[in-house]
Amino acid sequence: MGKLEFGLDPVTISRVAGEIKAVVDLGIEVCLVVGGGNIYRGATGVALGMDRVTGDYMGMLGTVINALALQASLEKIGVPTRVQSAIKMEQVCEPYIRRKAIRHMEKGRVVIFAAGLGSPFFTTDTTSTLRASEMGCDYLLKATKVDGVYDSDPKKNPKAKRYDHLTFDEAITKQLQVMDATAFTLARDNNLPIAIFSIDQPGAFTSVAQGKGKFTLITKN
Repeated sequence: MGKLEFGLDPVTISRVAGEIKAVVDLGIEVCLVVGGGNIYRGATGVALGMDRVTGDYMGMLGTVINALALQASLEKIGVPTRVQSAIKMEQVCEPYIRRKAIRHMEKGRVVIFAAGLGSPFFTTDTTSTLRASEMGCDYLLKATKVDGVYDSDPKKNPKAKRYDHLTFDEAITKQLQVMDATAFTLARDNNLPIAIFSIDQPGAFTSVAQGKGKFTLITKN
């Protein structure tokens, strides 16, 4: 959204695309999962009296819009990109096929996974953890608005404690809200390290991809 109240901010999309290109230029294979909260959140529909399932499906469709916008911005700067959706819509993108996604990555293309898992009740966090596990990724990097995991909201509590490293069990036990418990459990079971960093900091994606910069690393041990 950038500084907008909702929707898509072209400046922000272009900046994020540039961050992604910088990582691709390092020779790193990249796949992405995008959310849709800037367009629609399932919880919003529930608050208005809509059933959760319908709200979640609407949110998934929002992620497809975001994925297509990001694809267009990436290809504009010379990064070949493919969008794969868990909900079939062949006129605008590919259906999710694991082996095809892996092949795209091997050829140097960025793959963007849209429409969540194609089922309600699963968060973007769980989707990204599952897709990263399926793709055999070395790391899952979660881009947020803060530079790591804190024991409370740093925007509300100036004395909030920041963690440099956590185990999955600690994150679950402490009920840290940066990701949901299902995502943490799935990552733990597949020994998939997670790095939480701020996408608002220029160059952060490149730094974290190289094991540098400021982030919180969550691992099995």
